[in-house]
Amino acid sequence: MFRLFLSLRYLRRRRTNLIGVLGVGVAVWALITILSIMTGFLEQARAMMRGSLSDVLVLPLQVERPDGRTPPLDPEPLLAAVREDARVAAAAPHLVWFGLLSQVGRASTGVWSSSQYGHYAGVKMVGIDVEDEMEATELRASLEREPRYGSSVRDVDDPFGPPPGLLPHVAQLPRIVVGDQLFQVHNLARGREVELMTAVPDGDTGDWRTVRRTFVVAGSFRSGENDTDMQRVYLRRPDLVEFLGETRQYSEVLVRLQDYARDGEAVRDDLRERLGAAGLIHGEDPTLEVQTWEDYRGVLLRAIQNERVMMGIMLSLVLLVASFTIFALLSMMVHEKRRDVGILSAIGATPHGVRSMFLLIAFWEAAIGSLLGAAVGAWTATNIDRIELWLQKNLGVEIFDRDVYLLDHIPSVVEPWRVAAVVAGAFLSALAFAAIPAWKASRLEPLEALRYE
Repeated sequence: MFRLFLSLRYLRRRRTNLIGVLGVGVAVWALITILSIMTGFLEQARAMMRGSLSDVLVLPLQVERPDGRTPPLDPEPLLAAVREDARVAAAAPHLVWFGLLSQVGRASTGVWSSSQYGHYAGVKMVGIDVEDEMEATELRASLEREPRYGSSVRDVDDPFGPPPGLLPHVAQLPRIVVGDQLFQVHNLARGREVELMTAVPDGDTGDWRTVRRTFVVAGSFRSGENDTDMQRVYLRRPDLVEFLGETRQYSEVLVRLQDYARDGEAVRDDLRERLGAAGLIHGEDPTLEVQTWEDYRGVLLRAIQNERVMMGIMLSLVLLVASFTIFALLSMMVHEKRRDVGILSAIGATPHGVRSMFLLIAFWEAAIGSLLGAAVGAWTATNIDRIELWLQKNLGVEIFDRDVYLLDHIPSVVEPWRVAAVVAGAFLSALAFAAIPAWKASRLEPLEALRYE
């Protein structure tokens, strides 16, 4: 009982112990906050990549196979083969091509010109089938999300529907949906005419020829990934096929699974085998033609994961420094309380009891510091985006530039098991450092300690 009483008394009366509590608390707070933000970046990246790429990608190489067959240009046979698998929830074809976008009249007059954004915008044109796309990707969520700069489409279920108030001759033009960032940077508006221009190979001569066509902006989408919102333009797939001269009907198929975590790799391997045997992909290197989204974005995902690990290692050093502070404070206390230790030993305290008393002091410091740090760290991580916006609004401190980064907010995921691991690590580290001065205190001879001045 004396160990508990004295440990709490020493902790309360000796205010320098607050330094140890504060050191552990700050270390735990920083560790939890930064790890939660890094985890948020990783999870946000995974979610955005899954939203734009779905779970499995089929990227058929449409050239002649070794057996003389060529994978079909029409996506329907491949879609039918993919949808036969009961583990597949949905599949959607994409026709992807790159081109230039300009507002009608601006390219010729040169009204829009700057070193960063010219009157031409490089864009990624994605031809989609709306109904299939809604089921296989997160397009609906991107259309429903409140735009920061652009204008929502008139009807989410029919995103390419004509905006209200169009003149009759404009209403007949095909329509596009552009990214929110692209909408803002190039000063677009719903109902405005734009021109898409690209180059396509001539089917007869093989030479490249330039094609251009006028479209109408039906609205904008906001995926939350600035890079996508700055470059992507959605069109109806038949409109893009006609625009490109019907050289090909699709370039990829996005597949969403019933349970990706359980079936992702198995479905990928089965599709490689079945589609190759059916002649629906080239088949010479199926690992490139059928991939999970994690295979496709593996380099970026590994980079983010490595950054999180490295950040955790560096911040763990802060925790070690805080634990060393407890070691220094406890060593000073043992030196100052030599007479107290001698008295306790003289009246019957065992070396184990003395050692436990000093370890309890470290325990209380670690407990109070780590629990306070965990609470503040979890709160900070949960509200980090609002905190940053408050600092930016009231103090002019901009930590996260939303126009530079790929995200329009600071993501953060507080994982209970990770918080528990940090708190446990703080306990173990503090007790490990405290063990040395506690052991020295238990080794003091009573007469030597009583004689100390």
